[in-house]
Order: sequence, then structure tokens, then C-alpha cells
Amino acid sequence: MDIEVLKNLVDYGVIAVLGLMSFVSIWFFVERIMFYRKINLIEYTNKKKFDIAVTKHLTIIGTIASNAPYIGLLGTVIAIMLTFMTMGNGEIEASKIMSSLALALKATAIGLVVAIISQIFYNILGRFAEVLESDFEAKEI
Repeated sequence: MDIEVLKNLVDYGVIAVLGLMSFVSIWFFVERIMFYRKINLIEYTNKKKFDIAVTKHLTIIGTIASNAPYIGLLGTVIAIMLTFMTMGNGEIEASKIMSSLALALKATAIGLVVAIISQIFYNILGRFAEVLESDFEAKEI
């Protein structure tokens, strides 16, 4: 298999995974916001069930936030390795080396963007959950 094909496969594969992760993060963020806005505290009589309902999907968003940089970094490392393999074969000139290395870094950049946005979502939803849990406890008193 040609190294250029491998580079494109790795590049587009990593970006596709990161794109999917960002879509899932946004999807659950919107879902949780809609849930929090329509939640009825009176429906819940058990604090444990309320806590489970309020914190549902937060772990997924947190996991995306913590793992997106690693997936981006993995894409960058593999792309750099492929660039070095191409250099070792003598099939590349200096301008293409720099271009390939710069393009390899985009996977890390995209991973960081996905992580930052997901972490912001996680923090916002965590705060919403804390407020709702406080309201629930105040209702019990």
C-alpha cells in the first residue's frame, strides 16, 4: 500500500473519529439542556433516582473531553511516522516534509478543540446538575 494512501487514511480516519466525538458531545449537551429545562422535581420521590436522571450522559461528555486530545495526538504521531518513512525512502523534498509535518499537527489541534468544547459542556451541565440537586434537597425539607 502506498504511504500517501496510508497518510490519507490515518488523517481522515482520525478526523472522522474526532468529528463523531464532537457530534456526540454536542448531541448530549443539547439533550441534557432540554431535559434540565423541562424537569419536574415533584415527579421524583427518591433522591438516588433523581441523581441518576440528572447526571445521565455526563460521563460520556467527560470521557470525550479527556480522550479527544489523545486521539488527535495519535493521529499526529502516526502521520509523522509516515512522513519519516517517506523521507527514509528518499521520495520527498524539504518543502513537502515541512508541509507534511504541519498537516500532521492538525489532528492534535482538532483533538484539542473537541476536548475544550466538551470540557466546557461538561462543566456547564455539572453546574446545572448541582443546582437541580440543591433544589431537590430544598424541596424535601
